[in-house]
Formats: sequence, C-alpha cells, structure tokens
Amino acid sequence: MKNFLPALLMGGVLLAGCQSNSSNTENSTPATPPGDSTATVPATTDTVATIGSPKLLHTLDEAQNTPDGLAVAPNGSLILSVPNLANNSYPAVLMEMTDTSLKPYLTNLPVEPTTKKAAPMDLAFGPDGNLYYAENQYENSKDFKSRLMRVRVQNGKPGKVETVVDNFALANAVLWKGNTLYVTDSQWDMPDNDKGSAILHFTLAELSKGPIHLKPKTKDPHVLAMFTTTVNETGVDNGADGLDYDSQGRLYTGSFGDGKFYRVTLKPDGSLDKQETLTLTGKQIPCIDGLIIDRKTDKAYVCNSRENAIEVINLNDNSVTTLAQNGDTDGSGGLLDQPAEVLLKGNRLYISDFDKPEKNFINRKSDAPHTMSVIDFK
Repeated sequence: MKNFLPALLMGGVLLAGCQSNSSNTENSTPATPPGDSTATVPATTDTVATIGSPKLLHTLDEAQNTPDGLAVAPNGSLILSVPNLANNSYPAVLMEMTDTSLKPYLTNLPVEPTTKKAAPMDLAFGPDGNLYYAENQYENSKDFKSRLMRVRVQNGKPGKVETVVDNFALANAVLWKGNTLYVTDSQWDMPDNDKGSAILHFTLAELSKGPIHLKPKTKDPHVLAMFTTTVNETGVDNGADGLDYDSQGRLYTGSFGDGKFYRVTLKPDGSLDKQETLTLTGKQIPCIDGLIIDRKTDKAYVCNSRENAIEVINLNDNSVTTLAQNGDTDGSGGLLDQPAEVLLKGNRLYISDFDKPEKNFINRKSDAPHTMSVIDFK
C-alpha cells in the first residue's frame, strides 16, 4: 500500500495480543470513560487503552477532519491525504508531515466535474517520481466517478494534477510494485454481484499515454482479481481495501465490510496465478481497512477500524495478535480513533485516525480532536 523502511519489532511490544475477542481481560485496565462519546449509547461502555501504547503524533484542525493515506516522499517526509469525508464543507488537501511538523503540501486539488469534490485516499510515489493518489467519490456519487490522479512532481515540489484513470466506483488503496501500479476498488460490482470489489493493475507505460477509461460492471482488462463481501450487522458492503505485498511478491488485501483476508499470487508475467481467502488463527478480525507489510519479517500490520485496533498478521502461519486496541475515545493523547491507514518507517508505525464511524463500530461519532497516532518499536 505504501512505501516503507524496515521496522524493528521486538516480541515484547505485542503485549497480550494473542487474546481472543472477549474471554481474556487480564490486560484491561478499568478507567473513567471520556466524556461526550455519544448521545445515544451509555458512556459507561467505553474504555481507554487496554492493549499497547499508541501516542499522539499530531493534532489536525477541523479543516483536516479525516486523515487517511500515507506515503513516504523522496525527501523522507510523509505525505498525508485528507479527504474530509466527515465534514466535506472543507476542501480536501494533501499535507506534508514529519515527526515534528505538519504543513500543507497541495491544497488546490482538482474536483471531479460532476460532484464538485476532491477526495484523495491512499497514495504512493511512482518510479517516475510522481505522486499517484486514489480518489474516492463513492460518497458523492455511486455512478463510477472515482479516479486515479497523478501529481507531477518537479524538484521536490508538487505541480500539475491530472486524471490518469477514471470510472472507478470506490478507488481506495494504491501500491507500486516495480513498474506496475495496483489499485483496489472497494465497490467494483458486477451485473450478477452487487457486493463486488477488485484489485486492478496498470503499467507505468499505460499511465504515461493518457487517461484510461475503465468499463464499469465488467471484468475490465485491468481487473486482476475480484472478491465478494458478506454483509453483516454493520450493513457495509465495501470490499477490498488496503493492499501490499510480501517478501515473495504475493499481494494481500482485506475486506472492509467483513474482514476477509485475501492472498493473490501472480504468474511471472504479472497475470493472476491464484487467489485465496486465508484462514486466520487467534483473534478473528471483523474489518480490514489499511494495511502494510514488513517484508523483512512478513508481518502485516492491519487497521481493524471497527474495533479501534491495530492487528498483526504473521504471514508465515496466518496467526493474529493485537498490537494496540482501545474503546470509544475522541483520540486524545493518541488513543486509536478508528484507525484507517498505517505506514512503517524506521522503528515507528504511523497511524491515521479516520474517525468517521459506520453502524456498530466501536467509534460512535466523528469528533475533535482529529489526530495522527504513532507506535514506537524498541
């Protein structure tokens, strides 16, 4: 999903991650719940951090109310996308972030002509030095208005922004692997499957020739793999979301709506060899948003947005442990507030707290402060 540098993960960091969903409570610490969590659900059900120790990295203004995608820039800073889907009266922006600073990177993002909105999600720098981001227009229009955008970068500065692929339904994750760009579409429905999603792929050469127009509700030639979401009590049918690859070059994505975890193996020519739904052991993950893989250890760090948790999937044996988890908070002090994206850089895990809940999520309302969290590996 994003560029990263190796993380140094010590076993002790995982704390009590092997616990099941509900039976093991020895690591829970009763505490006074934060105030004003919700107007309809008793605040007594809330807890503060029970597993792990996320810390506050940055607090954003209301004008940046839904931090999302993360990418490492050539100069080592991080580029953060802010689609502002919780309060889109503010225009979407891209921010430039270090451990000590947060400033605008690009504020004049072009809006989609019919929705009059821009909505950048995941993003990554390509081998051509330009920045590519997926745009999610699904909340503005269900009529395949989402796009893949390219920011021309010159001398380290963002320049012209242009559409390189259109007619996505819900473009989401962006991943470069060599000269191929992979994008998840969380709502790639077919005529006989209205719960569909997909991974699509594009070569750098294709993207350099001009806009590509996808063919909705078909197995467009750019579709690599397709999936079906099982709708549960959340009512969410978004499918394939986060995306990354392991040390063997195999792709992994997870379903936002039902937590299924998929592995996609490629043939030498880049075409589909095999796709699998993996059986995870330990904690069962009900929702997978953004994810990133440490290819030195083949461990996937996964945002479990529904349960305000960061899970770790060991791809060697498909076991799940919990790195951090807390109840419904407003994100104060760096507590998780619906984590949506993660990025590994050095010995830090950067976390975007999206804070825009769905039905039956632990997080029950979008509220200030809007935050970026971080977990340090010792």
